[in-house]
Amino acid sequence: MAILAPASVSKDPLPSSSSALTPLRSSTQQIFGPKFKFRQIGQTQLSLSTSFKKSSGFKLKGWRHSEGITQEFQVDKLETAAEVENECDFFDKMKHCFLSFKKQKFMENLEHYQNLADGQAPKFMVIACADSRVCPSNILGFQPGEAFIVRNVANMVPPCESGPSETNAALEFAVNSVKVENILVIGHSRCGGIHALMSMQDEEDPSFIRSWVLVGKNARLNTKAAASSLSFDHQCSHCEKESVNCSLLNLLTYPWIEEKVRAGALSLHGGYYNFVDCTFEKWTLDYDGSNLKESKEVAFRNRSFWS
Repeated sequence: MAILAPASVSKDPLPSSSSALTPLRSSTQQIFGPKFKFRQIGQTQLSLSTSFKKSSGFKLKGWRHSEGITQEFQVDKLETAAEVENECDFFDKMKHCFLSFKKQKFMENLEHYQNLADGQAPKFMVIACADSRVCPSNILGFQPGEAFIVRNVANMVPPCESGPSETNAALEFAVNSVKVENILVIGHSRCGGIHALMSMQDEEDPSFIRSWVLVGKNARLNTKAAASSLSFDHQCSHCEKESVNCSLLNLLTYPWIEEKVRAGALSLHGGYYNFVDCTFEKWTLDYDGSNLKESKEVAFRNRSFWS
């Protein structure tokens, strides 16, 4: 909001001319006596009045400031109206998308959606990042009923001993109740959570973000050991994939998950979506080929790269 600067006012608003307040000659003082003071005061008032007219900053200052308040109020009203209009436009778009979904998908596949209303039986559980640029259903084509999806910061899976969280609650439900056959953990490029993890300092920070991303501390340590010579950005890229593998290992700390993996009833997969060049990597944990008890070495199979 632009507010006009008030006109400058001199510390001495009286004219510099000596005639404005020059006393009358001594003879005049003798002739008029006490009346001179009245005349002098009147002349002074005239000079001040003339000065105010010439230096109209006093009058303009108040007027312009009032105009500024009015302008600010009008701008605020316009901004508020624009925000309301934008919000209405956004929800209008959402309404259009919903009605299009109902007409083109729901009504055309009514039997399928009626079956979903009675229950779900997805084959996949997907653990992905909450990042708005990473939508598993959008990039991998999951349709309603095909994937039980959990999203959190940096797509992390805490170990079983870390205690309750929304992620392991979802794991318990998906594995034991819904009985999914696959768990896919998807990392992605330029992950803010991984950047926060790699940027952490040793001093304590009580933030929720720090407390959560510490779940990936082993991925950070592994990255520092394996990629210390790389630039920070490349270290982050390395950690984005390493974090996925650490989450796969953490999944095996849940007894009911390891039991199903060992029995071949559940498979654990890792994925990495690079949204810079739109590529996707996928791999599967090889439980039988891994040495988990002695060295915590993990083997992977069925690696593929989609571009």
